[in-house]
Amino acid sequence: MADLAALLAPLSLAPREHAAAASPAEWAAALESLGAPHTPTKTLLFKPKAAGKTADAPPLVLLFAHADTQTPSGALAKHLGFKEMRLAAEDAMRAALNAGKDDISPISLTSANAPGGAQPVLLVLDSRLQATSDAAAHARSTASSVLIGGAQVLEFAQAAGVESKVVDFEALASAAPPAAAPKAAAAPKAPKASAAALREETRNPDAELIGITTLKAGDFSDWYQQVLRKGDMLDYYDVSGCYILKPWSYFVWQSIQTWFDAKIKELGVENCYFPMFVSSDVLEREKDHIEGFAPEVAWVTRAGSSELEKPVAIRPTSETVMYPYYAKWIRSHRDLPLKLNQWNSVVRWEFKHPQPFLRTREFLWQEGHTAHLTLKDADTEVRQILEYYRRVYEELLAVPVVPGVKSEKEKFAGGYYTTTVEGFIPTTGRGIQGGTSHCLGQNFSKMFNIAVEDPAAPPEHRGKPEGKLHVWQNSWGLSTRTIGVMVMVHGDDKGLVMPPRVSSIQVVVIPCGLNAKMTPKERDVILDACANLEKTLKGAGIRAKADLREGYNPGFKFADWEMRGVPLRLEVGPKDLEKSQVFSCRRDDGARAAIPSAELLERVPKILDSIHDDMYRRADDEYRSRRRVVTEWADFTKNLNQKCHVVIPWCEVEACEDAIKDRSARVAEEGEEVDERAPSMGAKSLCIPFDQAQFPSIEGRKCPQCGVDAKRWTMFGRSY
Repeated sequence: MADLAALLAPLSLAPREHAAAASPAEWAAALESLGAPHTPTKTLLFKPKAAGKTADAPPLVLLFAHADTQTPSGALAKHLGFKEMRLAAEDAMRAALNAGKDDISPISLTSANAPGGAQPVLLVLDSRLQATSDAAAHARSTASSVLIGGAQVLEFAQAAGVESKVVDFEALASAAPPAAAPKAAAAPKAPKASAAALREETRNPDAELIGITTLKAGDFSDWYQQVLRKGDMLDYYDVSGCYILKPWSYFVWQSIQTWFDAKIKELGVENCYFPMFVSSDVLEREKDHIEGFAPEVAWVTRAGSSELEKPVAIRPTSETVMYPYYAKWIRSHRDLPLKLNQWNSVVRWEFKHPQPFLRTREFLWQEGHTAHLTLKDADTEVRQILEYYRRVYEELLAVPVVPGVKSEKEKFAGGYYTTTVEGFIPTTGRGIQGGTSHCLGQNFSKMFNIAVEDPAAPPEHRGKPEGKLHVWQNSWGLSTRTIGVMVMVHGDDKGLVMPPRVSSIQVVVIPCGLNAKMTPKERDVILDACANLEKTLKGAGIRAKADLREGYNPGFKFADWEMRGVPLRLEVGPKDLEKSQVFSCRRDDGARAAIPSAELLERVPKILDSIHDDMYRRADDEYRSRRRVVTEWADFTKNLNQKCHVVIPWCEVEACEDAIKDRSARVAEEGEEVDERAPSMGAKSLCIPFDQAQFPSIEGRKCPQCGVDAKRWTMFGRSY
C-alpha cells in the first residue's frame, strides 16, 4: 500500500480504508460510511478479437465508466476497430492486472500494461467521468478506495505508459446504424443478436448485484464462477489455476471422504501417505504411462539460489512413487493382496483455461493402489470401487451417472482397461468423467519387478524365473471434481442447490415478523424460539443454524441462504408461535408448508430425504431424455447440437473414433461468438455402458461412421 501511496501522491490523492466489500452493493455501503460524496462507477475488462489477420494479439480493454452508463461491447468493439469483445475471465484479470471482479479499477494498471509490456491494456474512459473529481475506484483492494477525477485517471495511466481513449457512449449509441432489412427473395432468418444484446439476454432480471447476475442458461461459465464465489464455495488464489476451498465446499469433500473411506476399509484397504516428490529417473521409467502426463508435470529445479543436481517432479499421480516400494514389500503370495489408499493432492500444470473444480492445477483426491495374485481378484475390485463411485454421485450428491468401460484410446495410459462413471451437464450438453477405476494388468508390475513365487507353478519351475508371477494391479481415484459436477447439475439462477446429505447446513431457521413496534421482550421470544429450534434439530442429528444476525431483514436472509443452497428453510414468526408451528420452504422446488412444532423431528428428516430423492429424479429424468440412440450418421451431429449424448452401435476401432471426433466437430458460423474456454466441439467416446440390455440387440448392426460390424453400444458426446 505504501508503493501505491507513492504512485498516487503526484496526483494529490491517497487511498481511503473501509470495510472489505465483496460486491458492488457492499462497496457502495462502505463508501457511504466514509461520509464523502462520490460518483458510482463500474470497471470491466474485455478480451477483444482483431478484425482481421494480425500477428499480434490486441491489447485487453479496461473500461472505466459511470455505473449507469450503457456500455454495449459490440458497439465499443467496432469503435475501437475490433471484430468483437468478450468479458475477460477472472483468471485473465488476475494475470493482467493482479485484480479480480471485486477490486479491479484503473488503479490496477502498471507499466506491465503499457504497449510492449507483458500484458498490454488499453484504458477506455467514459466521457461522463471526464469532468468529475470524485469517481470511486478500488485502490488495489476490496478494503481501500480512492476518489479520483477523470483527468487524474488519464494522468495515472499516462504515468504507467498505458494507452488511453475517452469514449462518448451516448454518441456511440446514437451513431449505431439501423438493422438491415432481410432480402425479399430469401426466407427470413432470425437476426443475430449483438454481443451486448446477448449479454443483456443472459442477465438475471431478478438479481441485485449482491446475487447471481447471470442466468444459468445464458452465460454458463460466468454463472458457474458467480455461484461458486457468491455461494461461498471458494476464493481465487494468486497462482492461476489454484483455488481456495472454503468450508462450505470442503464439507462436501469431507462428507464424501467419510462415506467412501468407511466403504473401502470394509474391503481391507488401508490408508497411507507417500511423499509428493518423485525423481526424474523413477517418473520416466514407465514411458507409456508418463507420456499422458508429461506436458502437465511440474518440476522443482532449484532450492534457494542453488540448482538441483537432478530435477524433482511433483506427483501428477502416484503409480511411479509407490510401486518401487511395492516391489520391496511384496515378497510372497502371502503378502497379497496389498491394498493402500492415499488422501492427498496432486499437481497437473494444465495449460488450458482453468475451471474451478473441473480443471485445476492442484486438486484434492483419493488414489487407491492395490496388488493381487490373480486377474479375477483385480477385476472384482475394479467393479466394487466403481460401484462405490456411482453411489457417491447418486446417494450423496443426487447426481446420475452411467457406469461403463473406456475405449482403448481413452483408457488410462499404461493400463489394461479403465472403467468410469460418466456424468452429464444438461445446460451445456457436455459429458464429464466422474471417477475412474483402472485395472493396470501386469504392465507396472513387470516394469517395477513386483513378483512373487506362483503358488500354482509346477514343482520343477519353483525357484526359477518361470516360476515367478507378476502381480495384477489396480488403481482408482475420485477427486474434488465431484463438487463442480454437483454445482453444475443442481444449481439454478438463484445460486447453489445443495443436496441435503453433503450440505454443511441442512436447515436454516430465520426469525420473521420482527418490527420496530415490538418490545425487546417480544423480540426475544421469537429469537429464543429460533435458537431453541436450532438446538432441538441439532440434538436429533440435523445440521441446523438459526440466523440471528442483526441488521438484516428476512428477505435478505432468504436470498443469502438460497444463494448458498441450504436445502430447507424454517420461518418462525409471532403468528407461527401462536399456532405452535413453523413455516417451511424447500430450496430445490420452492414448496412451502406449515409444520406443527410437535411433528418437526419426524417431518424434517423425511423432507430432507424427499429433497434428495426429488433432486436425483429430476436430474436422472433430464439425463435419460438427453441420451439418444442413433443408428444413422445423419442423426449423430444433429443430436449433439441439441445438447444430447448419442449412443451408437460402434466397431471399437481407434481410427474410427478419431474420424468421429473430426467429423462431428462443429464449425462455428461466421460471426458467432465462441467461448475460448469451451472444450473441443468434436464428440469422443465417453464410455461403453455396462448395461447393454437397455439397448436393442447389437447383432447385425453396423457402425454409422465406417460401416463395419458393430461390437457394442457406445456413448459418444462432447465433454469437459
